[in-house]
Amino acid sequence: MFKTSDLRDKDVIDVKTGKRLGNIIDIEVNLEEGKVDGFIIPAETKGFRLFAKDQDLYIPWQSVKKIGEDVILIDINEDVTQV
Repeated sequence: MFKTSDLRDKDVIDVKTGKRLGNIIDIEVNLEEGKVDGFIIPAETKGFRLFAKDQDLYIPWQSVKKIGEDVILIDINEDVTQV
């Protein structure tokens, strides 16, 4: 078992490219089923974060391949959407 605050401290890495995507900024939880549905990571920005909110990425929980001590490995596919 882990805390959601622990997830926010880990780097999110795409297993196909090895690219660091960022850190989790929000987690979507299904309270009826008691499970995590997905999470949101910020898109890369060169300016103020305030103006880039519509470019964040939603990663469904099914895309998570491994949660390690320091990183979360994900396999990006067509399920990843911009929010």
